[in-house]
Amino acid sequence: MGVFWSQGYHATALPDLLHATRLSRGSLYAAFGDKHSLFLRALDRYIADALTRMDAEFDSRHDPVDGLRTFLAGYVDRASGANGQRGCLLVATAMELAGQDAEVNRRIASFFKAMEARVAAALSRAKTAGKLAEGVEPSSAARILVCFVEGLRVVGKTAPARATSKTTADALLDRFIR
Repeated sequence: MGVFWSQGYHATALPDLLHATRLSRGSLYAAFGDKHSLFLRALDRYIADALTRMDAEFDSRHDPVDGLRTFLAGYVDRASGANGQRGCLLVATAMELAGQDAEVNRRIASFFKAMEARVAAALSRAKTAGKLAEGVEPSSAARILVCFVEGLRVVGKTAPARATSKTTADALLDRFIR
């Protein structure tokens, strides 16, 4: 996953993968099939890790507004400093392969839909608790927040100040919350 994340799909060569996995060519192919299959497994792992993180952030036993703040703070952290300059495997993959690879398109679209559903559920819980601002519709606000955090990952490649990203994230969420 790290090799694909650092270099991109097309720039990653078999020797890079052999070095990273410490497998022989035959063992790599036996374990993972071809480069594309290995890439899809790495992408699936990245997506699963992100969804697991979101499930913890949006745990229904906790305040939904706190979960939303934690969710946004995590994206601010991942979009700042060295992490920000490294970027996001999912965003990089979307930019490199979307429109060219049906399996990648399906995975990315599914991830964004799952992310949006988790954010919308937290916003719905906030609405039920009377913490959502008047007129805010959870599913529309969720789409905005998903676009924001993924855009934050793109902007993070230019290494903006963490404080600037945090202030922006807080200001956006404050538009939705009472």
